[in-house]
Amino acid sequence: MIERKFISQRLKELEVQRFVSLFLKRAGYSRIDIKRTPLGDKIIIYNVRPGLIVGKKGENIKALTSILKTKFNLDNPQIEMGDIENPMLDPNAVADKIVYSLEKFGSDKFKFLGYNTLKEIMNAGAIGAEIVIGGVGVPGARAKSWRFSAGHLKKSGDVSASYVLRSNTVANLKRGTIGIKISIIPPDVILPDNIKVKEKTEIQEKTAEKVHEKKKTENKRENKTASEEKKEGPEDGAEKKAERNKKEPKDGDNKKE
Repeated sequence: MIERKFISQRLKELEVQRFVSLFLKRAGYSRIDIKRTPLGDKIIIYNVRPGLIVGKKGENIKALTSILKTKFNLDNPQIEMGDIENPMLDPNAVADKIVYSLEKFGSDKFKFLGYNTLKEIMNAGAIGAEIVIGGVGVPGARAKSWRFSAGHLKKSGDVSASYVLRSNTVANLKRGTIGIKISIIPPDVILPDNIKVKEKTEIQEKTAEKVHEKKKTENKRENKTASEEKKEGPEDGAEKKAERNKKEPKDGDNKKE
């Protein structure tokens, strides 16, 4: 069955994506795209730090290529690096940045980290964003969670399911594990409840444009009829006018006696 073939292919791509995300952990990995080409399978890795992914003299790429070929039976895998246009609008890149700073500097300044990252996301043009940091050491010995939010973020409905970008990851510290959740609405999403009220000046301009267009069309018609009358001559024009006057009903004819 063709359906089973497509499903198995999609499941294989998801397994490859999970493996690559674990293999390139803490290297600025965001996502991958797998494309089928006549030469083989082309894998594009979108990341923030390509130097860490490539490794010294391409060691990481060579190791990843051999594993993908043997473990997942990919046909001649070719790995390429892809750039992220705006890393602060990519939830995976933002989560990786928070994890890196928590593992390096600890969880003492997690509030500054959360608010500063949220500010950078909103400055990048996001409609809304939310960062949730929770676990041991946030802020005391008992596990707690802190939420940093700004803008307008949908929590339910089609917009939340289809357009909100999410990422969940974990930072492993000496004291324990801290979980990070990122939710971002990118600036190109049009919200259904975003209603714009037009001002009077806009309405007046549109009405003036419509009146101007109407006058143009009327002038064109008049010029067209005048040119036709000139071509036909004065006698033909007078005959046609007489026929029109005969066809048009007079006011006295319409009145009932």
